[in-house]
Amino acid sequence: MNRIFSGVQPTGNLHLGNYLGAIKNWVSLQKDFECIFCIVDLHAITIKQDPKELENNTLEVTAAYLASGIDPEKTIIFNQSAVSAHTELTWLLSCFTPIGWLNRMTQFKEKAGKKKDNAVLGLYSYPVLMASDILAYKATHVPVGEDQKQHLELSRDIAGAFNQAYSTDLFPIPEPQIFGEATRVMSLRNGKNKMSKSDESDYSRINITDTKDLINLKIQKAKTDPYPLPSEKKELENRPEAENLLGIYSALKDEKFDDVMKEMSGKDFSSFKKLLSELTIDKIEPISKKMNDYLKNKDYLKKILSSGKEKAEDISSKNLLEIKKAIGLLII
Repeated sequence: MNRIFSGVQPTGNLHLGNYLGAIKNWVSLQKDFECIFCIVDLHAITIKQDPKELENNTLEVTAAYLASGIDPEKTIIFNQSAVSAHTELTWLLSCFTPIGWLNRMTQFKEKAGKKKDNAVLGLYSYPVLMASDILAYKATHVPVGEDQKQHLELSRDIAGAFNQAYSTDLFPIPEPQIFGEATRVMSLRNGKNKMSKSDESDYSRINITDTKDLINLKIQKAKTDPYPLPSEKKELENRPEAENLLGIYSALKDEKFDDVMKEMSGKDFSSFKKLLSELTIDKIEPISKKMNDYLKNKDYLKKILSSGKEKAEDISSKNLLEIKKAIGLLII
């Protein structure tokens, strides 16, 4: 069976973008794939984290997975740092990754900004760790957002370079798992920026744990324009906020974007926001309630992670042994 690997960083404030862009889609993958969904805490520490918050956020992501419909009986759920193969394989793969490949990674340039010389090595080599996450399990498919396509390409290049260097097919070349219409959820305050947990304004995003009153308030305050909703996508050019809200409605309702446009054509934002608010609350509030219930039993969440760790270690340790043998490292 084909194998999926993906993960979410435990950096707090899980929001609608995380759900629609990743977690919601993962639920359906469980039927057709062997799924491994990780809480990628090692990726999170490229930025300094408060230790207690990091621990709590890891459990919060675990609760969100379960509340959204990720089934621990079908799927491996664990936190990345619990399985040493991720860091060990990162070193091995670093020895097959040219500096030039990493220099092309745009996300490092964006995150480091003008302070590139003071950026930590982990932020620079982050894409190699991402490749290790995938290749440690010989994942065949990876669900990727627009901002991660470049990292998956690097993973494919590293896998190919290793296979060629040792005349082997040890690593499958991972394919992007494409969903129907991509859902890239943008800020409620600026339709040109991605919805982000790092945005200073809490009104820029809908958090999974928001109350229904707060969800309603945020949608009512979402930036829009004075024009009615159009019937064709070409008319959304230079209307990023309108396109974003229609996209959210489309994704939550599981309807094609074009069909939603026809349905909403001619409506003013006041009427549309009321419908969007009702739909968002209907879909998100049950997840929020389940999350809170799971978070009341942290021992259960830790048990899920511990069980997942054992399953992940069983797969990754066998693969790591094969990799070491291929390289010629002495196995004692």
